[in-house]
Amino acid sequence: MRHDLVVFVPGILGSRLTREGRDVWNQSLRALFRLRGRSRVMAEVALPPGIGDGRPEGPYALVADGLLKSPDALPGLLSSLGYPDVRAALGELAEGQYVPFAYDWRLSNRLTARDLKECVERALARWRERVDAFHPDRPDEPRVVLVCHSMGGLVGRYYLECLGGRETARTLVTLGTPHRGAAKAVRFLSGQGVGPVVGDGRLRGAALGGAGGVVNGTLRELALTLPSVAQLLPVYDAVLVPGRTRRRSLMDRRHAVPDLPTALVEDAFAFDREFQDARDANRRGDPGGRLPYRVHCLGGAAHPTVHGVVVAPEGTRFTTDLGGGRAWSGDGTVPRESAFAGWALDYEEDAVWNGYRHADMAGGDSVGHQLSVVREGRAARDLLARDEEFGLDVPECALAGEPFDVLATGEGLARRNLRAVLTRDGVPASPPVPFAGETGRTGKAGGTVGYGEGGASGETRRVSLTAGPGTWVLEVTAEGPRRVCREVVTVLGE
Repeated sequence: MRHDLVVFVPGILGSRLTREGRDVWNQSLRALFRLRGRSRVMAEVALPPGIGDGRPEGPYALVADGLLKSPDALPGLLSSLGYPDVRAALGELAEGQYVPFAYDWRLSNRLTARDLKECVERALARWRERVDAFHPDRPDEPRVVLVCHSMGGLVGRYYLECLGGRETARTLVTLGTPHRGAAKAVRFLSGQGVGPVVGDGRLRGAALGGAGGVVNGTLRELALTLPSVAQLLPVYDAVLVPGRTRRRSLMDRRHAVPDLPTALVEDAFAFDREFQDARDANRRGDPGGRLPYRVHCLGGAAHPTVHGVVVAPEGTRFTTDLGGGRAWSGDGTVPRESAFAGWALDYEEDAVWNGYRHADMAGGDSVGHQLSVVREGRAARDLLARDEEFGLDVPECALAGEPFDVLATGEGLARRNLRAVLTRDGVPASPPVPFAGETGRTGKAGGTVGYGEGGASGETRRVSLTAGPGTWVLEVTAEGPRRVCREVVTVLGE
């Protein structure tokens, strides 16, 4: 409702982590991406061993200094385009009615949920003291609208069901939240986050050789100290065993994923179970078993997304296929099935599906429209995702000066004038490069366009790009109708 307090909860990477005003996370990753300074990355941002749900002190403590405004990435896990326009997407808000909740995303989501509780209670009390000046004819007292991106949705729902937040909540909106986890977390924590998976082997530039090993080893060493990352592990059955038809849970020790610590798996399942048990207990006290707040679930459903891990004698590999011989879709990070808030909604059709990738889920113009509709209290059926979406295969990392491929798959792409450009700080590195289905053609920016490949969900177009080291935003544009898809690409090396 228009008189409610709106609290935005970002996802992992979504808050700037600083020490004495210096952006520690950004500077540490710059050293890693240039393939040097491995010890610096660990020293600056790692947490002490065994911190659990505790709060770091001394040299381990960092300050969450506002929302991230520029692109960032944890290669092999996820990326973020930042949150420069969230307030604008929510329409006109009075002073004190919108609260961005920045937090140290390294820490356990249990601890962060407790911090969110304190933040919301303070902000709601202040807003209720001022609301008469802006909404004198309101139908009831202000409540809370939580808008949560990615992991922020796990924090938000834990606060609501485990910490009493449901008593003052009006609405929960989740944007690309991994309600059931994400298989990418398995890759990341087992030291295989960067590199090709089954399904992207056709991407030139996906294999990074020794550079990938350096990045994977460093990021795994770091991730093993971060409770939040472990709490992203999939609690759905994500393990496949060759020759067996039934999928297994990560908790099945007969088919354990090598190099994935058992303690981390157990904590992920315990975190999910705490929420589910609280939800079940609360439901028994709800009239008709209905939630006292509304849930709007927005997710991506157009892009090939890692769903599972194959545990075989010859080694572990990751796949977008969990059965049926098809690439299961999602937002490129969170599988569609996990982005669905099945604990609150009955059918997947009750959610709103769009073609945005995970990094852009809270910044796309379509999502902005949907958020404004939610705040106005309109029905879920009024939230319509766009048609004519297309999926992208994008390597999360590439090597400086080496060509890398991007694949687009969808219906009728040949007539939609598909083109790609890399930007940094909003400045294009070169003119847009067209996608094509033939080989040997060179675009205006010097990108060589490769072979087209037919796919199960439509034709596939390919483009090849190069860039210098750093964090880049890939922007792919299609016409008829116009559609823009963005992703973050990390380029390694000097």
